[in-house]
Amino acid sequence: MNTKSLPKWLSGEAVTAPRYTSYPPSPHFSEQFSEADYRQAAERSNAQNDPLSLYVHIPFCHSLCYYCACNKIVTKDRQAARTYLDYLLKEILLVAPLFDRKRPVTQLHLGGGTPTYFSDAEMTELMFYLARHFHFSRDPDIEFSIEIDPRTVDEAGIALLRGLGFNRISLGVQDFDLEVQKAVHRIQTIEKTASVVDAARRYGFNSVSMDLIYGLPLQTAERFDRTLDHVLAMKPDRLSIFHYAHLPDRFFPQNRIKVEDLPSKEEKERLLALTLDRLAKAGYQEIGMDHFARVGDGLHTAQQQGQLRRNFQGYSTQKSTDLIGLGVSSISQINNTYAQNVKVLTRYYADLDKGVMPIERGLTLSQDDLIRRTVIMDLLCHLQLDIKSLESQYKIDFRSYFSTELQELFQLPSSWLTLTEHTLTLHADAKNYVRFICRMFDRYWKDHPQHNHRYSQVI
Repeated sequence: MNTKSLPKWLSGEAVTAPRYTSYPPSPHFSEQFSEADYRQAAERSNAQNDPLSLYVHIPFCHSLCYYCACNKIVTKDRQAARTYLDYLLKEILLVAPLFDRKRPVTQLHLGGGTPTYFSDAEMTELMFYLARHFHFSRDPDIEFSIEIDPRTVDEAGIALLRGLGFNRISLGVQDFDLEVQKAVHRIQTIEKTASVVDAARRYGFNSVSMDLIYGLPLQTAERFDRTLDHVLAMKPDRLSIFHYAHLPDRFFPQNRIKVEDLPSKEEKERLLALTLDRLAKAGYQEIGMDHFARVGDGLHTAQQQGQLRRNFQGYSTQKSTDLIGLGVSSISQINNTYAQNVKVLTRYYADLDKGVMPIERGLTLSQDDLIRRTVIMDLLCHLQLDIKSLESQYKIDFRSYFSTELQELFQLPSSWLTLTEHTLTLHADAKNYVRFICRMFDRYWKDHPQHNHRYSQVI
């Protein structure tokens, strides 16, 4: 990363941007979006007859990690999980009949919170009802994944998850340095993590992924280098390297992190440069933004074949664009609409008790939204935009439609990108700022600046 090559108007700025798991980003969803809008979107979706993806949000955690920005509920009340599962089943009974039973589910993801907060029996019950009401594909290329807190599972739990059909697991690690772990209130030993990875290998999981975070309190390049030693020794198939977004006004637990303990901008740049170097030498390929995979892993293959997709769970190998979200705060992406469930658990329960879908807000995308989403997602997934394909699909002239955006692009260092008649290509020097470049094509960023404070720094 060559920060010296940045233009003056950018080099001194704390550069922020959405993560673009959707476009438009979720702060622009509207409360005017209704259950009727969702049902109409499902009808249009069925006409296309594409495969489906499922996401189930399980919000509970046993303890609080100070850095976490997820929608979670910290409780040791085991009855809470049982009650939540009962309401998930109610939502499944409302949502599943809206979709053609013949459409195969080729992707399933359980996120949280901590999905393994569910007991073995509860997890088995959830998977039984999902399989009963949706058509689970038997294709060998399906991706059924679950987020794991290694502190909450043992070998028997890993064996059960594999038997239930999961073939990929994602482990939260963040950092193995004990002082950093104390500062973020998440103590997790190397030995426990390694034992879960070993069990996943024995029971035939196709892919093991790990999440790391740089920019946490007390982190230094030297300390993080030791964490990378341990991580690389476990040989995960995929790695996600996220920049810690310190937004205590939005995420109250982050107020427990001392600002003075956070690494400086220069130290964060060292952390990122170190990580990129170590992963490259270890044989990992950079996949879009923040994600890395070994050659031959499904993500790497999808990228090479131009089939990589991005959605609310990050990067995906599946061609399906329709994602059904279940559970509190989950987001669905159905036929050019987004629909987000309510974020408050009591309201989620109340809506389902009334027999209505617990939708809080959503959006039906305009033609301009679709055009800009295509540009942003192609840049995030492939670092390249096929201009002629875009023009043909939407009947536009690219240079005229994006004349203002191109003027901004031309202010960036020439080493960052190449624009020809047929393609816009981002180069290595631009990779770390791809969110910022996508921001240039974001009409909502320019037209609705009141939401811009919600987004994290790019680096």
